[in-house]
Amino acid sequence: MSESGITQIADDIVQVQIPLPYALNIVNCYLLRGSAGWTLIDTGLNTTAARAQWTTALNSLNIAPDEIEKIVLTHMHPDHFGMAGWWQRQATAPMPLFLPGREQGQMRVFYRRQNTPLYHQWMLDCGMDEESVDNIENALRSTRDSTQPHPLEQSFLRADTTVRLGAREFQTIHAPGHSDGQMIFYDAADRLMLCGDHVLMRITPNIGSWPHTEPDPLGRFLSSLNELAALDVRLALPGHKWLITDWRGRIEELIAHHEQRLEHTQAAIKSGARTVLEVAAQLFDLERLTPHEWRFALAETLAHLNYLLERGRAQRLAAENNEATRWIASEI
Repeated sequence: MSESGITQIADDIVQVQIPLPYALNIVNCYLLRGSAGWTLIDTGLNTTAARAQWTTALNSLNIAPDEIEKIVLTHMHPDHFGMAGWWQRQATAPMPLFLPGREQGQMRVFYRRQNTPLYHQWMLDCGMDEESVDNIENALRSTRDSTQPHPLEQSFLRADTTVRLGAREFQTIHAPGHSDGQMIFYDAADRLMLCGDHVLMRITPNIGSWPHTEPDPLGRFLSSLNELAALDVRLALPGHKWLITDWRGRIEELIAHHEQRLEHTQAAIKSGARTVLEVAAQLFDLERLTPHEWRFALAETLAHLNYLLERGRAQRLAAENNEATRWIASEI
């Protein structure tokens, strides 16, 4: 079955594509059927179009909200957790919500405080001007509004444990980079991976250095990819784009992409000190990006600069007189 963004992946797994109001206009959510009901993996952003799609999907599949046994989130980005609170309020009693333990502070610290001076100053330090920062913050307010209402209750998942999703047993795997605590789920018996935004087809997951993230996200991402390449994965179900049938091949492509991006980043700072924004302008076509996308370009550029810094390939120059921080290649 494949109609209106609803696709039967296996006898017990359905993919539901939920619309997003961005250039990346779809998030893939999954329903896994078990003896006690359905497990929902990720939820979408709470918009009118998303609610309409979920209504269509439930009617098509003949599922009532009370049949959703639990919700499991791969990570706490708004396109994945944004409808969790809405979902809990559709049932007679709120269904349990599970999220990675290392993500529990993300919703409180990041989404409820996006527009604090910390983030404002971070964008200025990257080289943005006040008007551009204001435009980005306005876009963030809209995104934050689309994560309401927030979940009523939540429980936490730990890595390297076994969890039941639907009728299947999955190993929980910590997969950092795109998000500090992102969790992916591996069904070794069926060689099936629920991979969130860790491995995607056609596009590369955004790997960004944000004010709230742990150090060296790109380094942790690449280390994780190298470890995950050893797993026997027949089929991976990602958070965006299409299904992944060549797990190792796609991982190799992602690693090669970032190796090339690192070379381009270092080349951008060889001829002189540059701000994050100035480097980003050499890596991305910034004029084509929306305010929503600008911050991702800055964060990803900074992640590559921090990777070079950690390995002695770049230097960060102290900002003076409230100017933006600048970066320059190291003499090697």
